[in-house]
Amino acid sequence: MNFYDQVLHSLEDAPLLEVRIGLRWTAVVAETRDGKQCGLSTTLLEKHQHTGEPDIPDAGRLTGTSAVELAGWIRSEVPLRRSVGCAAINALLPQLPQHWVDDNAVNAIRRRGRDQKVVLIGDFPFASELREELQDFTVLDEHPEGPVLPARAAPDVLPDAGVVAITGMTFINQTLGDLLALCDPEAYVIILGPTTPLSPVLHQHGVDMLAGSVVVDIPAVVNALTQGGNFRQLHRAGVRLVLQTQKG
Repeated sequence: MNFYDQVLHSLEDAPLLEVRIGLRWTAVVAETRDGKQCGLSTTLLEKHQHTGEPDIPDAGRLTGTSAVELAGWIRSEVPLRRSVGCAAINALLPQLPQHWVDDNAVNAIRRRGRDQKVVLIGDFPFASELREELQDFTVLDEHPEGPVLPARAAPDVLPDAGVVAITGMTFINQTLGDLLALCDPEAYVIILGPTTPLSPVLHQHGVDMLAGSVVVDIPAVVNALTQGGNFRQLHRAGVRLVLQTQKG
């Protein structure tokens, strides 16, 4: 099985309580055996095609759908459905607080990146800060600007990197597997961003650290999300940033 199959196979179904698709972020809330859990994902939008087929089937009635079935949308060819699928996965994943450290990806990259070749996939706002601090630092992005390289340069730069930090967006756009295959087996690999599934399955595929998010105030975060909030606003509303390593 690939890691999508493995992640989906690891989930236990639960009643769906809410599905919210915001301008920037998507949230799914489920009633798991451990209580209510909210999963986040970046909202992927594309130019609307006037085909008559809705991007979201049964919109308005999704809470009657199986949560695991919704998680299966991660395999869809429709980007918006993949966003919902990823959020559903994040809502259903068992929470492992004993394996979490309260910290963020920037600090993890900074600590690991000293005297290493570091490659960051995704032009995050903190990239300019790390560029000044680290001796060998490269950023790749689908829409490169300035010193940022295009994503297609990954085969040229990833094999020699000692530290690779990959945006969790790649889990949604289905490029993560290809990127992991390009990494040196000895490289320290981090998946980062609020979309990142905190799933132990990813550690089995060469990922050393997951830098993700846990929603601790569901009503406040969902409210901010549906009003177009960016992640900084969601974070203030009630999102915890955590690091999870394969060793726990």
